[in-house]
Amino acid sequence: MTITASAPPTHNSPGALARGFLTGGVIGTSLAALVVGGIIESVPLFVTGLGVPAVHGLLLFLADMPRRAREAALVPRTALASIDSLRAVGSENSDVPVRFELTVAPDDAPAYRVEFTQGINLVDLPDYRPHGIVVVQYPPDRPWRVRIVKRPTPEWEDRAAGARIDSVPGPARVSEPPEGCPFGFVALLGLLLGAAAVILMFRADLFGQDAGAQRSSPSERSGSSTSSTSSTTVVSSASGTVALGPNQSFLDKGELRRAIDLLTKDKGDRPALTVVVQEHQLAVVFAPTGTQASRFDPGSLPYDRFPALVEEARTTLGIDAPRSWQITADRPAGSLAIRVSVAGPEGAASLEADGKGKVVRRTDAR
Repeated sequence: MTITASAPPTHNSPGALARGFLTGGVIGTSLAALVVGGIIESVPLFVTGLGVPAVHGLLLFLADMPRRAREAALVPRTALASIDSLRAVGSENSDVPVRFELTVAPDDAPAYRVEFTQGINLVDLPDYRPHGIVVVQYPPDRPWRVRIVKRPTPEWEDRAAGARIDSVPGPARVSEPPEGCPFGFVALLGLLLGAAAVILMFRADLFGQDAGAQRSSPSERSGSSTSSTSSTTVVSSASGTVALGPNQSFLDKGELRRAIDLLTKDKGDRPALTVVVQEHQLAVVFAPTGTQASRFDPGSLPYDRFPALVEEARTTLGIDAPRSWQITADRPAGSLAIRVSVAGPEGAASLEADGKGKVVRRTDAR
């Protein structure tokens, strides 16, 4: 038996595809505006890159309000269900996330199987056993969004007490329709077109800078780009990067300080907007001349504290096997902030330190 949900998949509908294309275009435009704005030292373009995603998110929220109102107005359906299996998948204070597999038996439709996760209070956990009968509710157009009713009405309690439900076979399973390839394709297409549009609009400024760099004297070129077997350094008027070899790390003693000195030796007192450090790469975005954006002296960072901050983020934020880390230093709210992010199979986590390297905030893996 195959269960067909009453609501058709919406991810590949024309409206959803158009929204995916628009979202991809906004992402591509924003990223390209940030990069191009930093290279050509255009503050309005840089600010536009920051503002476009916020405006897009607000418009999507407003556009979704009628749909959310319609969904809230739907009366959920109530049915009996048999617990085929359950297992705890974690622990969060007094509520334990439990992965249920149920056979749901609506009064006016064929029975079907569904899997979902719901938090159950530790005290109530013994009440849920395999082959036990529970009362569930779900939206009429989304039968996969099942939730167990913890305190059903007396009528449903009586029905559950005397009910017996046989498990249905595996093919009678329902789940949320996947997004599918068309949605991902149009989102990627929008991203590429958005980035290409920004680059084409400012191609004269970009290529003009490249031509000017090529016409510079050999001594000037040697000061702006050097390479060796162990690292590569590239410096322009707007940014600087240092890439290390595979057997090196910016957590090695003194490596990060030497790289910063190399990037800033010809910049004088030129402040920075952002400093980003990864295992093998360092990037500094310098503040455009005359900008009023929050900036700071890249040489003032507590680089001797960076290895300890990375180690603390890797070992204390719930990431058992961290795969990557990144340090970002900027002044988003007027005061210098140093954020250390780590990522692994459990997700992402981060901690934030002040300008002296003292940890002031933590965000554990969820």
